[in-house]
Amino acid sequence: MQNLAQFSLPESLEAFWMPFTANRQFKAKPRLMASAQDMHYTTVDGRQVLDGTAGLWCVNAGHCRDKIAHAIAQQAATLDFAPTFQMGHPGPFVLAERLAQMLPGDLNHVFFTNSGSESVDTALKVALAYHRVRGDASRTRLIGRERGYHGVGFGGISVGGIAPNRKFFGSLLPGVDHLPHTHNLEHNAFSKGQPRWGEHLADELERIVTLHDPSTIAALIVEPVAGSTGVLIPPVGYLERLRSLCTKYGILLIFDEVITGFGRLGKAFATDYFGVMPDLVAVAKGITNAAVPMGAVIARNGIYDAFMQGSDQAIELFHGYTYSGHPLACAAAMATLDIYEEEGLFERANGLAPYWQEAVHSLAELSSVIDVRNLGLVAGIELEPLPGKPSVRAYECMVRCFEQGLLIRTTGDIIALSPPLILEKHHIDQMVDLLGSVLKHG
Repeated sequence: MQNLAQFSLPESLEAFWMPFTANRQFKAKPRLMASAQDMHYTTVDGRQVLDGTAGLWCVNAGHCRDKIAHAIAQQAATLDFAPTFQMGHPGPFVLAERLAQMLPGDLNHVFFTNSGSESVDTALKVALAYHRVRGDASRTRLIGRERGYHGVGFGGISVGGIAPNRKFFGSLLPGVDHLPHTHNLEHNAFSKGQPRWGEHLADELERIVTLHDPSTIAALIVEPVAGSTGVLIPPVGYLERLRSLCTKYGILLIFDEVITGFGRLGKAFATDYFGVMPDLVAVAKGITNAAVPMGAVIARNGIYDAFMQGSDQAIELFHGYTYSGHPLACAAAMATLDIYEEEGLFERANGLAPYWQEAVHSLAELSSVIDVRNLGLVAGIELEPLPGKPSVRAYECMVRCFEQGLLIRTTGDIIALSPPLILEKHHIDQMVDLLGSVLKHG
């Protein structure tokens, strides 16, 4: 039996409508991967490409790990699917218990989804329903943040704050407001780790609360580190202040850890790294090392318990997905968590973070670079836009890097790096040297 990588391409690439892609531009000169192993992709023409983005922020344990592949194959041959509506199988129960043990405090109850977008929309629905079952049905307003990315569901783009993701899709959810983002080049350019300026921006939540009244606000959702918009690091004290205000006004705090979860900052989760306890955590990506789509929402005891009232025969939450807790996804996730633990990858990321920081900040000397920011094993390199051509400089850099053997990600004129956690120092050197050379001669 042939695998997909062995099939020859069709004469036309038009049938596949690609996501978040300039389709006509890509299909005129496609960049296609045929295989992957550990830190590298191999293209259809046989070139190796160093993965500087862990696929799409998700392949934290490196590519094509035998343990994960074998777990998926064995599960597919044993139990390919079982419903989790009024039925079940052992996988999600075992995995949920393991995830609960990884999360701090009383984040003990796991609702499985299939993606980050689904995790976010699930968390928002749980927040709204939680207030309703407690008798606070007036709490229907959701608060997001400018430049936030929370997936592509209607809930996610409503609380999200990236204009192109929102403008084509009508009025979105009603009753949504947004905090300002924390990015400020004047005060925070070239910060190493968390910037010192910006904690006060959390106090904008007070203004929103005063405007709408706290009795109408259900939840605030933020990415602890805003990834997709270009790696925005939270100022010192900012997340702590948001937690304090949410507690003060009875607002649920949701952390979107789709990117920061599973070791990206050198801890299992951002809630561990920052020492800030949210009420709900949305995860995906690294939960299965991206081998099988999966996401999850983890809730604190008090939220789960609020639903477990009334008749034992009644469904407590009318929400879920056909593939919630899919057997193959559970098998992939358990094998992935084994690798994280056995190889100490979160601790490894933490140990490499200082070397990573100094390496990426060496790019600050380039004339086209107007900011470098980092935390854990993630970095954003912001470029001076070409006059009258926003985003072109970064896009052209991405294409040249790919041609020379490095995969990076760009958004606007910002380059994002988030490599697999298995990388070595020489991989960091290779990434920074190649990216620096491209920028210098671009």
